[in-house]
Amino acid sequence: MKQVSLTVTKRTKTGKEIAKKLRKNGLIPAIVYGSHTRPIPIVVRFNELEKILSRYKGETLIFNLEIINGESIKKQAILKDYQLHPVTDQIIHLDFFVIEEAEPIEIEVPLEFVGKPLGVSKGGILEILKHEVTIECLPNQIPDKITVELSNLDIGDVLHVKDLKVPENIKVKDNPEETIVTIITEKEEREEETLKE
Repeated sequence: MKQVSLTVTKRTKTGKEIAKKLRKNGLIPAIVYGSHTRPIPIVVRFNELEKILSRYKGETLIFNLEIINGESIKKQAILKDYQLHPVTDQIIHLDFFVIEEAEPIEIEVPLEFVGKPLGVSKGGILEILKHEVTIECLPNQIPDKITVELSNLDIGDVLHVKDLKVPENIKVKDNPEETIVTIITEKEEREEETLKE
């Protein structure tokens, strides 16, 4: 689990017009909140956040936030949610959720697929339907990723959420029957394409 430091500033004013001005100046309006933390409106420098997100692309991060407001407040948080601009796809708002060491949290973790499926060597096609799962665990037990072994999958095989191998201290919150990967034949793929058209 990667930890990154980010210095942010508490903002005193909120509202749509204020948010627009902030974005024009390279700042992203955000909120820091938690089960034991009253919401704190903050601003994040866009270029600093972009550096972190591009460096750790696809990884689950814990942010060590230093909130500057005359004095400095330190909080550990995860990026719980963000909003993108509908046209530019640029981040326009962030939600940071404060984590407590002794309290389990729910978080999305990426799946890492390893091994060449048996069915693919026989001409089957690997279809990945899910790239991440939601888990619940203590903050210091969050894995960077969950490895999914594909080698033994043959044509027609399906791997469900319930088939994931995770440590005992991690609880997977997704529907156990949801399909993660399947090996299909070319004929099935053509039928799927026809249905989509």
